[in-house]
Amino acid sequence: MIAAARRPIIELRGVEKHYQMGEFTVKALHGIDVTVREGDYISILGPSGCGKSTLLNILGCLDQPTLGEYLLEGSDVAKLEDDELSQVRGKRLGFIFQSYNLIQQLTVVENIEVPLYYQGVSEKESREIAVGLAERVGLGARLDHRPTELSGGQQQRVAIARALANDPAVILADEATGNLDSKSGGDILGIFDQLNADGKTLIMITHDESMARRTSRTIRLRDGLIEYDSDADIGGKAEGGKKGARDQVATA
Repeated sequence: MIAAARRPIIELRGVEKHYQMGEFTVKALHGIDVTVREGDYISILGPSGCGKSTLLNILGCLDQPTLGEYLLEGSDVAKLEDDELSQVRGKRLGFIFQSYNLIQQLTVVENIEVPLYYQGVSEKESREIAVGLAERVGLGARLDHRPTELSGGQQQRVAIARALANDPAVILADEATGNLDSKSGGDILGIFDQLNADGKTLIMITHDESMARRTSRTIRLRDGLIEYDSDADIGGKAEGGKKGARDQVATA
């Protein structure tokens, strides 16, 4: 029996992003076409200034494309107002940042509860979810610790648990191991691997080739274009790429 095709979660169609710099228009993204399916594990790489951060901001509904469509679970979010985008971010996306972005005055479990508070989840249910997630990332014995009492790796574990709190459709990680030593970074990547094995859809922005090799799909950007997509059969022919992209060796 043939397995059912995985449903698209994200579809970018002809996405462009322009910035006005005085009299000049800078085009950060040029007609990006990408489909992300449920369960994908994707790394996005490229040199500085290639458009990685711009693409992440659009994927995360932190910014809007100048042109093109962005379908998130079938809904066009490209033209939403700020308050509507905020609702999308809170309910359907999870974020993990290089700098953790924890609230220093709150404990581990309270930091994890923050997204649930904004979604109106009851205090009892919120606490149960937060404790369960803390245990899932190995912080069950640190519930009452504050960020200053944790190592960098432990703080990033809190950030991962917080990103999972609303059971998002997609988790977006921006250089999530950039501030960590190799051991802590490896531990965090191990958590990512397990989350994907459990069915979570993850998209990682990284400059690290070794991190990219852990993911099942690599998208490489250059000058605002997709230069290479290792999953071209699913995502469509990579713009700016060549036939046989699957056979190319992705190099820095």
